[in-house]
Amino acid sequence: MDVTSKKLRRCDVVTVKGRIDAATVGQLSAALAAVRNEGRFNIVLNLKDVTYISSAGLGELIDTQNACKKAMRGELKLAEVPQRIREALDLAGLTPLFKIYDDETEAVGSF
Repeated sequence: MDVTSKKLRRCDVVTVKGRIDAATVGQLSAALAAVRNEGRFNIVLNLKDVTYISSAGLGELIDTQNACKKAMRGELKLAEVPQRIREALDLAGLTPLFKIYDDETEAVGSF
């Protein structure tokens, strides 16, 4: 799995490529924690190139959303979510917890 992040004026964009599972979720967790540790809580997570997400990955998304929303500081928004990942979110009943955008630019602009 490959995780990259970039800092923009209004938010941070974290892009993930590959599989998010128990073996790789630590990388994603570290990248998201690094953003939050800088006091930045508006995050766009681009999942365009994610091929699989396990329950560990879904748990990390929930934990990050909760940390961002704590004390009304920000929000985790999902961008360019592949159909298979959307189905996993739906199946787990997590779709209502996240704002999902078809385009990264649209997600960034929503902050």
